[in-house]
Amino acid sequence: MSKIKDNIYDILKGDFLVNEDSFKNWRFILFIVFLMLLMIASSHNIDKKVMEISELNKEIKELRAEFVDTRSISMKMRLESTIRNKVADLDLYPSENPPQVIKVVSKKSN
Repeated sequence: MSKIKDNIYDILKGDFLVNEDSFKNWRFILFIVFLMLLMIASSHNIDKKVMEISELNKEIKELRAEFVDTRSISMKMRLESTIRNKVADLDLYPSENPPQVIKVVSKKSN
């Protein structure tokens, strides 16, 4: 039991960092620190991407709403009743007699 206790005290005191064979311990610790920094950096990048995606989704919803609104206004403007009301100020009214079809018959000369 005392050997386990001594090992725990050695770890708490940091003896494993100053021993003769501590170089391999330092390499492992630096590797772990590098992996932790890499993990933190990648999580920050992922958070940034998630925020960018949510902003783009908001923009898509706004643009879609604007498109639907513009399309409905355009459809209202194309209605015959709307056009009649707008050209009534110019004293233009629809024709009372329907248009006549003109047929052109051409004879081929041989």
